[in-house]
Order: sequence, then C-alpha cells, then structure tokens
Amino acid sequence: MISAPAEGLRERKRRRTRAAIVAAAARLFAERGYLGTTVADIASAAEVGTRTFFGYFASKEELLFPESDERIAICVDMIRSAGPGEAPADVLSRTAAQVAGISPDLNGPMALVRTRLARSEPAVARVGALFLLRAQQEFSRALAETYPQLDPVDAAAMGGAFVGAASGAMSGMPDGDQLTEVQLHARLQKAVDATLAGWRDQTSK
Repeated sequence: MISAPAEGLRERKRRRTRAAIVAAAARLFAERGYLGTTVADIASAAEVGTRTFFGYFASKEELLFPESDERIAICVDMIRSAGPGEAPADVLSRTAAQVAGISPDLNGPMALVRTRLARSEPAVARVGALFLLRAQQEFSRALAETYPQLDPVDAAAMGGAFVGAASGAMSGMPDGDQLTEVQLHARLQKAVDATLAGWRDQTSK
C-alpha cells in the first residue's frame, strides 16, 4: 500500500530531472552552439551533477535526439502490427500519423535547435545522419519481417524513403518556426504519402 505512491514519486522526479537536462541542453546549444557546450555546462544549468547527467544520458550526442530510441521502437511496433490486407505503404502512412501525435521531440525546442545547428555544425549533422541510418535499418528490417513476400530491395528502399520523407519535412522548416501538433501531423503525412505513392500497389500482408 505504501510502495506504489513512492515509486510513482520517483518516476515523476526522474521525468522532471530528465526534462530539465534536455531543456538546459537545448538552451545552451542555441546560445553557444553544440561544440561550445560541455556536459558540465548542461549539468550545471539543469542544477544536477555530472554523475546524475550520465544516469540519464550516456553522452552529449544523445541529447540531440533525446527520444530517438522510443520513437524508433514505436514505429517498429506499428509496422509489425500491420493488419490483414494492409499494404506496406499504408502501414507506414499510419505510422507517420501515430508518431506525429506522441513525440514532442519532433516539435519541441531541441528539434528546432538541432535543425538549425545541422546546417552550421558538421558534428550535429553527423549525429543526425547516424540516427537516420539507424532508423532506416530498423524500419527496413521490420518491413522485411512483416512482409516476407516483399522484395528485400523494396523493403530497404521503403524504409529509407519513409525516413527521408520525415526528415525532409522537418528539416525544411524555417529557423524558429514551431508548428502546432495539427500542422506537424499534416506536414509529415503529406511528405510520407507523396514519397510512398509509387509503392501503393505493393503486396498487402
């Protein structure tokens, strides 16, 4: 009877601390640049120790995409949950709609900062490229497993097209332009659907 509220309190505290670290990093990256900001700077701004910082993030790089693992996992689960008769392009379209509504990292302060810095700091562009490559590999693998009748080349191409469309929709925003959830959803959906139009006739599950 006593342990459950205590566990809930600890989880809330962890969420607040994590959010404070991400917010501090976004602010400092915007002010000083990515390379000009250290882990110690971020920890100090978030009012935590560096040891606490590393309890939440393994490196400064992780802060550029603080919800990447969760977002990739959600997309993979969505692909694998394709219903009978649902074509690959349709499940990817549904996945785009789902992730747009549940991932604040797509439209929060860090998203705006990393989009701007990717144009001026090669280190940020490199981290972004590695994230996109990992996402493409995960999605392509999930497509190939979910649709065994799908040509492996098509599975890889569709995974890459999906990631490229979503990335293009986000990177094309002007600096400082923060969209509403509805606008973000529409932008992602339009980009993904247009990119995948050529695969609409692929075999359904």
